[in-house]
Amino acid sequence: MGGKSALGGVSEGARIAGVNALYSLYDALVSINVPADKARAVVDAMERDMTAILATKSDIELLRQQLGSVRVEIKGDLALLRATMTVRLGSMLVVAIGVLFAALTLTQHWPH
Repeated sequence: MGGKSALGGVSEGARIAGVNALYSLYDALVSINVPADKARAVVDAMERDMTAILATKSDIELLRQQLGSVRVEIKGDLALLRATMTVRLGSMLVVAIGVLFAALTLTQHWPH
């Protein structure tokens, strides 16, 4: 059909099924009186789209692996963020309590 074979990265059985589907599409278009050149253009467009747009099983598996590594990275980042926020909150509490005790000490020694 086109210069490039549709479904380039898949098994031979899936490739044959894809090509058979394209031939079936061509036959169906011709059977409803679509001119042969127009039917061929539709099938060629489908073949290009199948090659360029559709994901293969290996594409999906690669994406799963990448998402898994991103998930691990995000978990690490969240753990670091949690620790950082705990330290900051603790520091703020220490400062606030220090200011409170300083204010109480000053008010007790303030002349009335």
